[in-house]
Amino acid sequence: LLKEPVRCNAMYAEHDGVYLDYSRQRATLDTIDLLMDLAEKQDLKGKIDAMVRGEKINFTEDRAVLHTALRAGRDEIGTTFVDGVDVVEEVYDVLDRVKFFTNAIRSGDITGYTGKRIRNIVSVGIGGSYLGPEFLHECLKTEPEGINSALGYSLRFLSNVDPVDVERTCADLDPEETLIVIVSKTFTTAETMLNARTMRQWLWDFMGNDKDVVRKHVVACASVSATDKVAAFGIDTENYFFRFWDWVGGRYSVCSAAGAVPISLLYGYDLFEKFLRGAQSIDKHFLKAPFRENIPVLMGLLGVWNMSFLKYSARTALPYAEALLKLPAHIQQLDMESNGKRATKAGIEIDYPVGEIDFGEPGTNGQHSFFQLLHMGQTVPCDFIGFVQSQHDLCIDDEALSSHDELMANFFAQPDALANGKAADEVRAEGVSEDLVIHRTFHGNRPSSSILLPRLTAYAAGQLLSIYEHRTAVQGFIWDINSFDQWGVELGKKLAIDVKEHLLDARSDPENRPVDTGSPATSRILNYYVDNSRACEEIQSTNPFTSITRKTHREHCPPASSDLGGNSGKLS
Repeated sequence: LLKEPVRCNAMYAEHDGVYLDYSRQRATLDTIDLLMDLAEKQDLKGKIDAMVRGEKINFTEDRAVLHTALRAGRDEIGTTFVDGVDVVEEVYDVLDRVKFFTNAIRSGDITGYTGKRIRNIVSVGIGGSYLGPEFLHECLKTEPEGINSALGYSLRFLSNVDPVDVERTCADLDPEETLIVIVSKTFTTAETMLNARTMRQWLWDFMGNDKDVVRKHVVACASVSATDKVAAFGIDTENYFFRFWDWVGGRYSVCSAAGAVPISLLYGYDLFEKFLRGAQSIDKHFLKAPFRENIPVLMGLLGVWNMSFLKYSARTALPYAEALLKLPAHIQQLDMESNGKRATKAGIEIDYPVGEIDFGEPGTNGQHSFFQLLHMGQTVPCDFIGFVQSQHDLCIDDEALSSHDELMANFFAQPDALANGKAADEVRAEGVSEDLVIHRTFHGNRPSSSILLPRLTAYAAGQLLSIYEHRTAVQGFIWDINSFDQWGVELGKKLAIDVKEHLLDARSDPENRPVDTGSPATSRILNYYVDNSRACEEIQSTNPFTSITRKTHREHCPPASSDLGGNSGKLS
């Protein structure tokens, strides 16, 4: 197929600096015609339009799906409504407040409880409340404008309920200069709220439990429906609460306050706005470009082709840019949580393959990790993502090529190696003994697409985010599934609550009776854990918890008897 010039010259699409080459997919021009017919049969255009109009396409939760409204232009106020509310006007009300607040923090007009300037931000969240913002943070951390904007500030993410994550996050931070941003749509996510209470206790340990400690050091990004819970936590809901809406799914929320607040605090609102404009550029392309020239639509249709027709159950994202090291994890959640479903919208159990396993790693690291499997093991379609210019290129003395040229040589070589392979006759011609020929032969015919952008900036990061969000939606629309709920996640949460009840009973039982969960296997392993672990009172008396976080702040003299115990442990 790669020797057909007409085919190869037709299999690309371009928009606003984004160049997609899909000529190395296992598809002919006839295949593309058939995929376009499939899109028409599945009313892809109608489903896309219904989404951006604000229809409640997330029918299992009776919600609209309007992440595109988060980056709409201000001139689009008055165009999109949900339950009679102008959503774009709501978005700009929040963005204007985010801009005012983050500028005031960065200028020193708003300070912490003791009057010190805020210089450290800890964003507490999990899943979409963490993966998307961290992906963007890593993009901007080495971008020249981002470097300059972030001077004097730090941003850390606390996502895992593992106490080690708390220890690592808080290490060497001065609480008097730290702002905690709690990101939870419902303000009930178990892991996030435990970490939030832990960080609140950390603040109390250093500065006492005056209610203004929380009011001046804790910010909430949550749904309007969680306002009472935010207030009950002690947060100033007038000035330190930034809302988002039920029509924003967690994995689609990086353009909302969930991303706007921490990113703007570190890099300034203006840089975050450039990210929004990049996402908006692809949104407009997605809505207006003919499907044969539409980058997210083509990627989505090819995803359906690879998964449902060619039966490739996994795919990988391979960004040849170290600053995109968190993009594969974000895509992983975005796609697998969206399209890992078992029933169609009509309630019929799916009898065709849907929902790939997504993974990835930055090149060239991935080449020395799992590319052996890509070349010789099972077939895994690949997305190669590269940039014409590096954020920071290097030219070493006596080296003919720059470091970025070296990186990009791999970016261009790997897709061809996967597609063409290496025939047995080529191996023999190299003088390899016959018994080793099979071990050094590559069959090739392994599909990939290549995406090339000018340079990794905030704008380009927004473009990439939007491309992958819409690719996910396209595949769900074609498969006729709801890509916007996540009941599998909810089941795990419910079972965790049940297990916590058993742990509470075990910890408080003076007779130390065995736990009985009703499942012999679960009871056995849970009892093993209880018998070999410690209760809170034992941990407090033996474990110097948070000693790392305090090593540079001994002058605060926290209560000596209990780390993270606070004064009275309550709001005064």
